[in-house]
Amino acid sequence: MHRQRIYIDTSVIGGCFDEEFAEWSNLLFEEFFSGRKIAVISDVTSSELIDAPEYVKNKINEIPESNIIHLNSTDEIKELTKKYLEFKAVSSKYIDDATHIAIATVNKVDILVSWNFKHIVNYKRISMYNSVNLHQGYTLIEIRTPREVIDDETEEDF
Repeated sequence: MHRQRIYIDTSVIGGCFDEEFAEWSNLLFEEFFSGRKIAVISDVTSSELIDAPEYVKNKINEIPESNIIHLNSTDEIKELTKKYLEFKAVSSKYIDDATHIAIATVNKVDILVSWNFKHIVNYKRISMYNSVNLHQGYTLIEIRTPREVIDDETEEDF
C-alpha cells in the first residue's frame, strides 16, 4: 500500500494551534501519527521553526520517525527556486515559499500542503510554479490545504 508523502510547511504546523485551521491541521497530524500518511519536512521548515514557540516546535516531534521524511536543500533545488523567482511566481522577499515548492517538486512528493494562501495555495501562483516545473523538465506539483487531503470519506460516501 502506498502511503502518501505530504510535504508540510510551517503554516500547517502552526495551524494546529490556530482557531481557524486547528481542526484540519490536527486531523492531518493524526494521519501522520497513525502512519496512514508520511509527513515530509525540509531544512527550510526547520529553520522557520527556530523562532516559533516551543509548543509549535514540539508538534513535529510527536510524529514517529518512521512516519516522517526530512529533506535538505540542494544545488538543484536552489536552481529551481531561482527559476520561480525569475518567472515572478513570487518575489525574492518570499524565497522560502518558493524553496518549499522546489523541494517538494524535486523530491516528487505526492502533495504539498499549506495554509499560505498568498504565496503557495493560490491558483495563479500554482499555475506559475507548474509552468516553470514543466519548462525545466519536472512534473506538476499538487498543492492543497490540509482540509483537502484528509481521508474523511466512509464507505457510504461511495
